[in-house]
Amino acid sequence: MTEGIGDYTQMVDQLILNFPSNKVYLNEDFYVSTSNKEAYDLINNWPRWIKKTVNLYGPSGSGKTHLAALLQNKTSNLKIETAELNEKILYSFKTKEILIIENFMENIKEDLLFSLWNLALQDNKYILITSTKPITQYKFKLPDLKSRINSCINVGIKLPNDDLISVILAKNFSDRQMSVEKKHIDYIIKRIDRSYEKISQFISNLDKYSLKKGSSLGLKLIKDVLKMI
Repeated sequence: MTEGIGDYTQMVDQLILNFPSNKVYLNEDFYVSTSNKEAYDLINNWPRWIKKTVNLYGPSGSGKTHLAALLQNKTSNLKIETAELNEKILYSFKTKEILIIENFMENIKEDLLFSLWNLALQDNKYILITSTKPITQYKFKLPDLKSRINSCINVGIKLPNDDLISVILAKNFSDRQMSVEKKHIDYIIKRIDRSYEKISQFISNLDKYSLKKGSSLGLKLIKDVLKMI
């Protein structure tokens, strides 16, 4: 069934809609919508996962890093970029409960990833891998690693659609007592990057510069702020 504006409004009203500007990722700062609820619920349900290894995938700006940070707050962890993977990680992982591998890349050292996977299985540990597409779509040469990859949980995240962006903008403007015409909201939706991070930056900057300049929220100011992000 297609969800309308009213459904999105009710969903957004249940959340705190201010994003942190200093990259401190908090649970109450995460926008929950139909596009990311499965991933959000999965992170909140840790450690009650069906399997120990999870792949969160989705386009840049969809909230993967934010969700990974929420998982970090739950227990001891080791968080690394895929490019940083090396043999020393095996020893560091032994003292942690969760290994978070961000921004998965196809040219990863397969034997090392296989060893990390086996370590997690043997020691009852967890692995979270973030990527732009499901890791099952990457080409691996090691047959045993392919088997491990195919056995993990894969959860996708989508970027917000026009309806949700409209509600997020309207709700934030209302909360900040900022009066913006609907035609200007429509203008923003057509030009802003479809990521929660960019929406947050835009709202924060618009609020800041409107106060600084003492300007009304006209089209010129909106255009100027859109160029900043």
